[in-house]
Amino acid sequence: MPPASVDVVGVETGSVSDTLTAVGSLIASESIVLRPEIPGRVLKIRFDEGQKVALGAPLIELDPSIYRAALDQAAADFSLAKANHDRATTLFSQKTGTGRAVDETAAALNSTRARVALADAQLAKATLVAPFAGVVGLRRFSVGDVVSPGQDLVNLVALDPIKVDFRVPETRLPSLAPGQALDLTVDALPGRSFQGAVYAIEPLVEAAGRSILLRARVPNPDGTLRPGLFARVNLIVTTRNNAMLIPEQAIVPVGSRQTVFRVVDGKAIATDVELGIRRDGKVEVTGGLRPDDVVVTAGQLKLHDGSAIASAKPATGG
Repeated sequence: MPPASVDVVGVETGSVSDTLTAVGSLIASESIVLRPEIPGRVLKIRFDEGQKVALGAPLIELDPSIYRAALDQAAADFSLAKANHDRATTLFSQKTGTGRAVDETAAALNSTRARVALADAQLAKATLVAPFAGVVGLRRFSVGDVVSPGQDLVNLVALDPIKVDFRVPETRLPSLAPGQALDLTVDALPGRSFQGAVYAIEPLVEAAGRSILLRARVPNPDGTLRPGLFARVNLIVTTRNNAMLIPEQAIVPVGSRQTVFRVVDGKAIATDVELGIRRDGKVEVTGGLRPDDVVVTAGQLKLHDGSAIASAKPATGG
């Protein structure tokens, strides 16, 4: 038969990534509901709803008058107890007092010291401060309200970075590791992609779904992403540089084998290959080819192993 005319292309080298696709939910980096530890009447509200606040910023002030009076009373009792103890100690040293009096006044002194510490702690709790930097939510109270310990007052949420929880099949456990990069998209922001990295893997596998829970951090400096959003995640499990890539149309299936025709000295040589990741019309070849090989991409139906090639023009597609 006359030599065949075919299209050819050289083996290309590039980077390929093994990715996992999953869905998940965004969660806040930190999130609490501010609740008072002591009862009291709201005296001042020191924030605006939806406002960013810094770590340690005072947010709510309760009326401190009762707690300040309790502290003053405890301090006065402490002063008297200290004077009594000093007097009992002096008399005992002069052998005109008893050791029992010293012990009793020492116990009274310690008791009043504890009352001072308790009153001081209660007074400090009259001001609720931000335990971390974040955004304050919508308040559920007003100035003048009398609040109880544990009552929900307002949410405080940290949005930068934001976290995402997602699950992958248990069969991928050996390939998972903290630090793996991911791309994330949300339906609420079409056309935008956000990058992050896995930082924690749940040690327990969910028995019901046979899946593993992963948690990643995603930078969110402008607060665009919000907790509760549905997220689509592409997790980059591995990345291989200098991988060999050829167009998918160069592959000729032969039974369970994958074959390509290499061009060697003007002849088409059938070669079995091992394939890896597919991307953008190309496929990774993990075995069977060398980086300097040239393969046929069109006209394979006219070829068999050892066929002569009349002309080989570079392929324009793929």
